[in-house]
Amino acid sequence: MYGLVARFDLKDAGAAEEFDALVAETGELIRVAEPGTLLYAVNRVDDAPLSRVFYEVYADRAAFEAHEQTPHVKHFLTERDRYIANLRVEFLTPVSGKNLPT
Repeated sequence: MYGLVARFDLKDAGAAEEFDALVAETGELIRVAEPGTLLYAVNRVDDAPLSRVFYEVYADRAAFEAHEQTPHVKHFLTERDRYIANLRVEFLTPVSGKNLPT
């Protein structure tokens, strides 16, 4: 299993609206076309209306790398920068938990 958490701080309300539309479009393609993407959750942050947190879990590093090479993710990566003021990404290695894939 391979995962990451990414926090996007968006420029303003207009950027947030457009970013959310881009995320919705991309997320649907991830859902239907990426069997190795086990979880792809996008969250709004309470008390921070211009922030979004992504929680992504992949079957393994190869599934993540395949995700990064899809046309829809390449499009997302190209477009996202015009909406974000700050980005922080942390890659994760699970230690323990509930419902972790084996």
